Amino acid sequence: MSKGRPEAESTVHLIERARAGDQEAVDRLFARHVRPLQRWASGRLPRWARDVSDTDDLVQETLLQTFKRIGYFEPRGSGALLAYLRQAILNRVREELRRRGRRPDGTGLSGLDLESKASSPLEQAIGQEALDRYDRALQRLRPEEQNAVIGRVELGYTYEELAEALDKSSAEAARKAAQRALVRLAEEMERGRK
Repeated sequence: MSKGRPEAESTVHLIERARAGDQEAVDRLFARHVRPLQRWASGRLPRWARDVSDTDDLVQETLLQTFKRIGYFEPRGSGALLAYLRQAILNRVREELRRRGRRPDGTGLSGLDLESKASSPLEQAIGQEALDRYDRALQRLRPEEQNAVIGRVELGYTYEELAEALDKSSAEAARKAAQRALVRLAEEMERGRK
């Protein structure tokens, strides 16, 4: 158990238990990660491919399949499971996009909201440019910094949840780690602009 949080078991300890066949540990890992990963995944899917129930199902199915193979997972540092789950979901999202094709189903124009609040192509391009710069900068960070940024920014973890995911001793330790990682990310993004 982690210091200062007797009710919360570390992710590393839960992984060890899950690898030994403890279904309760698998259930706790699933519960710890499913909601934040669902929020994150829905933001990664193109607007035409988003359906809340489909996205939630995609994440749940991916986590269930991943946890069935937890015995093969080798944790390599704090946040390794978070990075592994995120990558599994990214792979599944890519697979789903290939399966659906690059365009929405041809349902015609009926029911089309012509006064939609959707972004213009220019706004989408500027947003995509910033997202690409963010992704490139994120790749230049150390793995522990990447996990802190992903957990806090992309998954929206509270500092308490981030402490559990990164195996930090307290929410304050997680806050400081995330803050340092975000400063490094900002520096890398600025460097990428030049």
